[in-house]
Amino acid sequence: MNSEHAPHPANLLGIDYRQAAVDMGPPPTPIVDAHLHIGGTRAAELYRDVATSWGVRHCISMTQLEQVDAVSAAMGDMVQFIAIPSFSNPDRRVAHGTDFMDRIRTFRALGSKIVKFWCAPRGVEYGEEVGDPGLLRLDSPVRRDAMDLAASLDMMFMVHIADPDTWFATRYKDADRFGTKAAQYDALEELLDLYPVPWIAAHFGGWPEDLDVLDGLLERHPNLHLDTSATKWMVRELSRHDSVRFASFLTRWSGRILFGSDILTSDDHLVAAPDGNEMTAKASSLKEAYDLYASRYWALRTLFESDYDGPSPIADPDLEMVDPEAHGPLDSPTLHGHHLSGELLRMIYADAARGLGLLEPDHSASKA
Repeated sequence: MNSEHAPHPANLLGIDYRQAAVDMGPPPTPIVDAHLHIGGTRAAELYRDVATSWGVRHCISMTQLEQVDAVSAAMGDMVQFIAIPSFSNPDRRVAHGTDFMDRIRTFRALGSKIVKFWCAPRGVEYGEEVGDPGLLRLDSPVRRDAMDLAASLDMMFMVHIADPDTWFATRYKDADRFGTKAAQYDALEELLDLYPVPWIAAHFGGWPEDLDVLDGLLERHPNLHLDTSATKWMVRELSRHDSVRFASFLTRWSGRILFGSDILTSDDHLVAAPDGNEMTAKASSLKEAYDLYASRYWALRTLFESDYDGPSPIADPDLEMVDPEAHGPLDSPTLHGHHLSGELLRMIYADAARGLGLLEPDHSASKA
């Protein structure tokens, strides 16, 4: 197929996302997106326009500290920030050690209420490159130091603790190196008890494939919350659940499931660039960037609000990764809408975040 006419991975169905937002109408309550990554200046402005049209009134972003001023200028009080380390610092031990501690203090002074701990199994590879495979383990010494500081500053923790089952069937087949999926949760369960602050386990706790596992985690740890971020993953796996079972799960844990998209914005999305640029591979024009950002809100709102049952407009490379003979790079899974009640939607979209005090910045510990 001629590349000029090939569908974009964020819009396989040729949806006019601007019109789709109008047709879908406003959500039952303005949405708080508690998990995304806003960077850039023009991209942040574009994201603001997309978010507003889809009913998002507040977002909580993992933005690099060096870009906070630019993003704040573009978005005003619509955005709050999550404390994150610098993954571009060439000295990885410092980046996740003393430099991260300094950044936590600075983010806290800016009103941040959350510190993020990224503990995906592929973090082993990141640590191996500096001779410390356990550097990013959730219970590693540098992580425990950061937790002690964050807890003393009255901050809550966000954690990425596992990846999709599809990854454990392929990329993480070497369990001796990466551990089993279940093993990823051993340190989390211990630390949930040691640090009784609120925790948000990103990406539906890392296990949207198994609601029974999540029931157990949430029952054992009343300080644990989940978010719905990682849209492609959520569409694929949450669509597979029976709607009655899914609604029952959300009802049981009402107030502990937050909305999140995992949208990542970058000015690189707005311009064409040479092959090999990771960002422009996702989008390389204003139109493609708009579709990239809007597609996540179309998919999540359709998943939660509608009875749609058809292909997702977003290509899902995990399908090809698991079964390359049956799937190609532009295949997408079925999106099965669960048509949740207004009460559940209001709780997921806003009330759960409100219950954690996430709608306003907090400078009360800035003196620390």
